[in-house]
Amino acid sequence: MKALKKIVLVLIILIAIVLIAAAFVSKEMVYEKSITVNTPIETAWENVNSLEDLDNWSPWNDIDPNMKKEMTGTDGEIGATASWDSEVKDVGKGSQTIAKMEAPNLFETDLKFYAPYESEAKGYIKLAKEADATKITWGFHSEMPYPFNLMMVFSDMEEAMGDTWSNGLSKLKQLCEESYKKQLEEEKQKALELQQQQEQKQEQEQEEA
Repeated sequence: MKALKKIVLVLIILIAIVLIAAAFVSKEMVYEKSITVNTPIETAWENVNSLEDLDNWSPWNDIDPNMKKEMTGTDGEIGATASWDSEVKDVGKGSQTIAKMEAPNLFETDLKFYAPYESEAKGYIKLAKEADATKITWGFHSEMPYPFNLMMVFSDMEEAMGDTWSNGLSKLKQLCEESYKKQLEEEKQKALELQQQQEQKQEQEQEEA
């Protein structure tokens, strides 16, 4: 009986220590990663201002190319929602709703996760000019409920998410720079066509004179 009381007492003390320790740990969970793309900010914005744009460079498509997807609302507008459902644990089930747009600097979404666990978060993409380039920051922030927030002390966000985030940002960089290159080529072609038209017009005027 005494041994049982000691075990119970030890358990109570351990639980108390955990609860006290958790009270001193922040509930806020934040992770973000940045990349610089060699395009004007307007070009970068065109690759992040809708849920379809986000899906084009989503790293989770590589993890599960067969996940189920559904879109509701008008994409590119506040309230539009993209939902996904995957049997792959690292992808899970959830939804993302456009919450805020400040062109060409901020795209913010409300994230809800239903599996493999339930939680909510704010996702965001921030754009900032850097000379002739653009810095893109992709991140999220959420809150871990007490006392589970103590788990963050033992979690390494970079180890858990770094590779996935880097993969997504690398794809975004490629899309931005390819679209900018295409834009420049189209502008060059239009300028060439305009020049040719002007030259032809001048030749006609000379022949008529």
